[in-house]
Amino acid sequence: MRSRFSAFAVADPAYLLRTWHSSRRPQRLSLDAQVTWTRLEIVDVAGGGLFDTAGVVEFRAHYRSGTAQGVLHEQSTFRREDGQWRYLDGTQQDA
Repeated sequence: MRSRFSAFAVADPAYLLRTWHSSRRPQRLSLDAQVTWTRLEIVDVAGGGLFDTAGVVEFRAHYRSGTAQGVLHEQSTFRREDGQWRYLDGTQQDA
């Protein structure tokens, strides 16, 4: 989760696509150059241990866009694929 946040922060769509589960990976990914990701808060984690095949991370990602500030609050599901954790999908939560 933290590495994917960092990839958003440094605008690295190639990394984001590589860490997306193949069953849901988009063909391409465009990032909004106006958005600056500033801070990640991990709210809760379920699963994702050494012997797990799935895990869920609830987080708040803080950002700026122009003069506005905001928070993306999401619950993301990850699954192991080829021995690596991959982002499967996410559900936005009320902020």
